[in-house]
Amino acid sequence: MNGASWTFVRRWSRTLHRDIGYFLTAFVVAYCLSGLALNHADAWNPDFRIEKRAITLDRVYQESEIDEVMAHALSAQVGEAEHRVIDVPAEGQVKIYYDKASLLLDLHERRGVYERLVRRPLFYEVNVLHRNSLKPWRWAADVFSILLILVNLTGLLILKGKYGLTPRGLWFIAAGAVPPIVALVVFGTA
Repeated sequence: MNGASWTFVRRWSRTLHRDIGYFLTAFVVAYCLSGLALNHADAWNPDFRIEKRAITLDRVYQESEIDEVMAHALSAQVGEAEHRVIDVPAEGQVKIYYDKASLLLDLHERRGVYERLVRRPLFYEVNVLHRNSLKPWRWAADVFSILLILVNLTGLLILKGKYGLTPRGLWFIAAGAVPPIVALVVFGTA
């Protein structure tokens, strides 16, 4: 290619790189936050947290005394309007289930532990997108991936001379290929 052609290619590469990069900013931040959260899912639940609250019963009860009326009264103490199920998981225990919550009563100890599953703000939403839990989002994720490839390729063509693709850029590309290759060799692909 002659000098004028390279100038044209670099000018369009710079324009595409800049504008697509601006467009993808929210995508990249969302996917990076989600990636960090999902990478450490063994240490925490990136989608939900559990809110716990203890209550004290006014006296010792028998399992048979925790009927619909009593369950309704206990539900009011923890801010629940209505329960779904009353269960007896073990002797001296009653568990009242709600939508995304439960109240475990230890009747002999006169105490209860209320647990509610609460979405983590922002992380829940970006994880839904990252996991492609919304089926139509798959197409947006595909477009995002294609645009990331385009941003990467146009970025390779922007600079010229000693800071351009050759030779400095090629060394950085090779260095960037080392971590994934080492990971595949060391940890295997099985």
